[in-house]
Amino acid sequence: MSFKLDILAIGAHPDDVELGCGATIAKEVAAGKLVGILDLTQGELGTRGTPKIRAMEAEASAGILGVMVRENLGLPDGFLENSKAYQLKIVEVIRKYQPDIILCNAIEDRHPDHAKASTLVTDACFLSGLRAIKTDLTGENQDAWRPKNVYHYIQWKGITPDFVVDVSDYMDVKENAIKAFKSQFYDPQSKEPTSPITSKNFFESISYRAKDLGRIIGVNYAEGFTVERYVAVKNLSDIF
Repeated sequence: MSFKLDILAIGAHPDDVELGCGATIAKEVAAGKLVGILDLTQGELGTRGTPKIRAMEAEASAGILGVMVRENLGLPDGFLENSKAYQLKIVEVIRKYQPDIILCNAIEDRHPDHAKASTLVTDACFLSGLRAIKTDLTGENQDAWRPKNVYHYIQWKGITPDFVVDVSDYMDVKENAIKAFKSQFYDPQSKEPTSPITSKNFFESISYRAKDLGRIIGVNYAEGFTVERYVAVKNLSDIF
């Protein structure tokens, strides 16, 4: 299925998007925007769960967020690289859905895949706009397409955002979307091995980070993003 999206959110692993910008996505969907999610890997190296389980969880989470489509490229978890082959796979998806905005992984983070995915997606967005690069979808040549903006959400590390989004009315949707990944996060009944993301503290940090960003701009909750070029406004009054 091919149709134009307003926003395509990309994550190295299933649940990256939910953790980094789930509330923003829920807000944009509520505003009538067409949003899709692209997971680069199946998260097969995760401490808990399996690719099959995580795929089912990703589908459930997508339904909670209300996105139009969710795809998985099946690239190798833990071994992402900014290669021509991987760039072209992402270019094909960008040209397929022609999003105006791309949301993608943090520019620097604890998991090496996150920063690698950040650079990989950034380069693919540029290359997608070059007509001399030929790609096809089901045998038909694709038109060149370059998103207008690429924004990077924040993950494990406390990166200072370039702008924040008021998501006060959508944190409950974000938390429910994250909870859809039952195999991955805090569960006191689980007998599976523990990891930094399975702790109660990690799950609670999702809320208190959003609260802190919200406090700074005078709202209840916010999500932060970094940019690749200046954010422009028409008037000073556009900023609150």
